[in-house]
Parts: sequence; structure tokens; C-alpha cells
Amino acid sequence: MDIDPRTPTTKNPPEQFTGDVWVDPIALPREEGQRMVVAFVRFAPGARTAWHSHARGQTLHITQGIAWVQSRGGAKVELHPGQTVYCPAGEEHWHGAAPDSFMEHLAMLENAGDSAATTTWLEHVTDDEYQTGKAHDRQS
Repeated sequence: MDIDPRTPTTKNPPEQFTGDVWVDPIALPREEGQRMVVAFVRFAPGARTAWHSHARGQTLHITQGIAWVQSRGGAKVELHPGQTVYCPAGEEHWHGAAPDSFMEHLAMLENAGDSAATTTWLEHVTDDEYQTGKAHDRQS
């Protein structure tokens, strides 16, 4: 059995997030063949990810607040504590907090064969996309 020391909370980079977002890692691969990654992520009101996708998909479990989640080409959905959403492999999406509520979720995914290819980060979600849920055409 391994008991991990507490890791410091880190602020996520502005290249991949709009607003203030903090992450606490929970689980990372330890042995050959393991791929599981789990993190506890906190979003300030109005904070959100950039558009992105995951090579092996991503599961989000909302623990506090109100979450907004949208897949490219789909409708923006609102999620509440206790709800879980799965974004399939390769599906471009974003997630974040509603404008008047902090939001916390558990983010669960598997690393790709090349961990650098696990998440593909794309352009930022515009304020208009965030508010209206109408995604603009992807910029190349």
C-alpha cells in the first residue's frame, strides 16, 4: 500500500482555461500499463476550459455548484451535483461553471499511449459561445 503525500493545489494555465480554475491531482498512473488519471477541479463563476478533446474520452462527476458542458455541434447542458457526463474519445467539448456559481467536479480519463496526446487543446470558448451555447465554426 502507498499513501501519497498531499500535493499542492495548482492553478490551471490561461492558455487552456478562461477565468480561475484550480486542480488537485488524485490519481496518476503508477505502474506499467496503468492509464487512469483523476483530478478534483474547481472553477470560479464563469470560468471554463478551452475547447478540447481526449484520446480515450473523459468522465466528469459534478460535486458542487452548477456546471455547463457542451460538445461541438451540440446543445449546452446544465449539470448539478451528483450528475455525471461522459465525453467520448475525440469529441471536442468544453466545461465550466455557470456565471453565478462556483463549480467543482471530478475529472476522470485515461492517458493515451503517448501521454502528450491524451488531451488536444483547441481555441478558447468565446464569451458569446459561453453565454448562448452557440458554437462558432472551428478556426483552423
